[in-house]
Amino acid sequence: MLKQRSFAVFSLGLQHVLAMYAGAILVPLLVGRALNVTSEQLSYLLAIDLLTCGIATLLQTLRGAHIGIGLPVMLGSSFVAVTPMIAIGANYGIHAVYGSIITAGVFIFLFARFFGKLTVLFPPVVTGTVVTLIGLSLVPAGVKNMAGGEKINGSANPEYGSLENLLLSVGVLVLILVLNRFLKGFARTLSVLIGIAAGTTAAAIMGKVSFSAAAEAPFFQIPKPFYFGAPSFEIGPILTMLIVGMVIIVESTGVFYAIGKICGRSLTEKDLVKGYRAEGIAILIGGLFNAFPYNTFAQNAGLLQLTKVKTRNIVVTAGCILVCLGLIPKIAALASAVPAAVLGGATVVMFGMVIASGVKMLSTADLKNQYHLLTIACSIALGIGASTVPGIFAEFPAPIRILVSDGTITGSLTAIFLNLFFSLRGKKEKTTQKTELPALDHTLALEKEV
Repeated sequence: MLKQRSFAVFSLGLQHVLAMYAGAILVPLLVGRALNVTSEQLSYLLAIDLLTCGIATLLQTLRGAHIGIGLPVMLGSSFVAVTPMIAIGANYGIHAVYGSIITAGVFIFLFARFFGKLTVLFPPVVTGTVVTLIGLSLVPAGVKNMAGGEKINGSANPEYGSLENLLLSVGVLVLILVLNRFLKGFARTLSVLIGIAAGTTAAAIMGKVSFSAAAEAPFFQIPKPFYFGAPSFEIGPILTMLIVGMVIIVESTGVFYAIGKICGRSLTEKDLVKGYRAEGIAILIGGLFNAFPYNTFAQNAGLLQLTKVKTRNIVVTAGCILVCLGLIPKIAALASAVPAAVLGGATVVMFGMVIASGVKMLSTADLKNQYHLLTIACSIALGIGASTVPGIFAEFPAPIRILVSDGTITGSLTAIFLNLFFSLRGKKEKTTQKTELPALDHTLALEKEV
């Protein structure tokens, strides 16, 4: 019985790892290749990223007195930081990249209590909009993976959109749906993992699975602080990364509320402060070990919603798996053998579930309120617009361009500011009504006397 339970916990933890794995390794691949690091350095980036993802996840799942939000959340390298890291590295060097990340981590940790005071900025109309936008921003990546991925090792994929890739991804998607329809209990919770395993097996038969990366990777690797050398601290990169850190907090807050809703737990200001502190430490560790800024991953919220398994021990197991993968790069490289089309078929379900979670949160807002509808409409419209037409911000200064060129950031900030604007307007209207009523009552009394 104990063995069966241990296997179940391990399998569910592995499912969470596979759900976030593609996103976790994509950031080091993008940044490493853009900064022209060597193949050995890129191998280090991939391994240390997984190790730090695991440590960050374990920190966040704690429910200590001062650190950790205590929810079943997974942390991964933030996509928001990709463009800023590449820009800083190109203009100031890779040492300035990590100096700015270290500073941002310390800043978020020290000012976590201040961020916790901002919970009034996140009513259901804001958090629901943010989570919906996060889901919408993830869907294109899932669909591109369904087609096989646009690039392979930095070059255009000649089989992108091929019939084989589409059949493979749709097959995985259909299998997951069928398993959810006809299976019950534990078997249903493993539907995504079964789908990925079956899809990878089918892809291997089709000759689409390569284990060359695993063959070249070392068996064991010790993490090294300041792998690329001592960090440098430049004002420009630091200011840029502080903005990135603030945006990461906004995104993570939306995911905190989404997972809290899924788990049936109401989050307090103290919970959020502990969550922000854990993220600050995670970002600091990323800077010290030359990894990346980290935030709470939304795709795993979709997996929680899909599997209905919401216990923290599952995510703790997933964090331990990530730590092991980071220490043993050869095993980590084996997971990279899963074809993009297989991952696409599985992740598109979970990304869609993130959108569904956001819509569910929006349903708890007062949708009869015209101001709420305007907030949702403008935020989602601008968020999608910024994602689909990012070139319109090309002439903006770099720090501002970081904020507005990402659809999730643009939509999230729009939702926060519009909610504040309409809330202040609503308070003024109520105050005006209260001051006018006594005068109206006095007039009616005079009419009665006449």
